[in-house]
Amino acid sequence: MGLIKRFFKTRRRVVIFLIITTAVILGWRYFASKRNGEVETARVYKGTVREELILSGEIKAEMHASLNFLSSGELDYIGVSEGEQVKKGQVLARLDTTAANQTYLQAEADLRRYEASLDKTYDDVRGHEKDESFAQRETRTIAETNRDKAYRSYLIAQKNLGNSSLKAPFDGIVASITHPFSGINTTLTESQIEIVNPQTIYFEVSADQTEVNQISNGQRVTMILDSFPDQEYEGSVEFVGLTPKQGETGDIYKVKVKMSSENFEVTKFKIGMTGDAKFVLSQKENVLFIPPEFVNSDTTGKYLKVGNVKNKTFIEIGLEGEEATEIISDKIKEGDIVYD
Repeated sequence: MGLIKRFFKTRRRVVIFLIITTAVILGWRYFASKRNGEVETARVYKGTVREELILSGEIKAEMHASLNFLSSGELDYIGVSEGEQVKKGQVLARLDTTAANQTYLQAEADLRRYEASLDKTYDDVRGHEKDESFAQRETRTIAETNRDKAYRSYLIAQKNLGNSSLKAPFDGIVASITHPFSGINTTLTESQIEIVNPQTIYFEVSADQTEVNQISNGQRVTMILDSFPDQEYEGSVEFVGLTPKQGETGDIYKVKVKMSSENFEVTKFKIGMTGDAKFVLSQKENVLFIPPEFVNSDTTGKYLKVGNVKNKTFIEIGLEGEEATEIISDKIKEGDIVYD
C-alpha cells in the first residue's frame, strides 16, 4: 500500500515537472523569437490618407428585363438566339395567333357593319336636328352605342393580337431564352426571354441609415470585384435612394454607382458579379501615416513603439483608413521604424 502511494506521489511530481518544463520551453521560444528579430516592423511614410466606407454590392443594369407573354399559348416563332443583339421594337418571339387573329377579324367586320348602320341612321334623321322625335332619337342612340361597343371590341382584339408577340423594349443583347424552339406551350407567368443592355451596367450597394448620410451624388468610389480581386475600378455615386428598399429588413437604402468610362469593359462585367465599393469620406495629402495595427494604447493615450519594442512614443491620430492611420506628432518623422 505504501509502495502504491509513493508511485502516485512520484507520478504527480513527474507530471508537474513536465508541465513546468513545457511552460519554460514555450516561454524561452517566445523570448528567443523576439531576440531573433521575428517582431513585425513598419516604416513611417508620408503621403495620402483616406477615410473610407466599404459596402458590398453587385453589378446590375438599368435596362434589364425578363419578358413573358400576357396570355398562355403555343410558341409559334422564335426569331432570336442567345447572345444576339436586338433593336428596340424587334419581334423576338410569337405565340400561335390562329384564334387571336380570327377574333380580330370578327371584331373588324362587326365594326364595319355597325359603322355602316350608323351612317344609314344619320342619313335617315338628317334635317331633323331641331325636331327629332323620340323614336328617331332612340334609333340614332342605339346605332351610336352599337358602333361604340364594336369599336372597343375591335381595339381589344387588336391589342390581344399584338400581345401574341414579344418585342424588345430597348436595344440590347438576348441573355437567355427559356424555350429556344417552337411547338412548346408556355404560360403567362413564365419568363420567356431575358434581355440586357450592357451599356447601362452599374454597381449597386445597400447602405443602412447610419451609412447613407455619408454618401452623396458625385462622390468618388473605388470598386474591387470578387471576380477580379487584383484590379480596381473607378466610379462615382449616381443616385442615393430617398426611401428604403422594398423587401429589406430595417432601413436599407439603394446606392447606384456609375462606372467610369475609362475602365468600362462591357464584355468583362456580368450581371450579378459581386464585390466591394470604397466610398472616400475624407482625404488628406502629404501627412505621416502607419498601418493601423501598429498603433497601441494604454491609460495615458495612444503610442507607437519607435526604434525598439520598449520605446513608447505617445502620439495623436488623425484620419483612420483601412490600411493607413494618420500620425500627428513632432517626435515622429518619415522613415522611422515602428515595432508591433
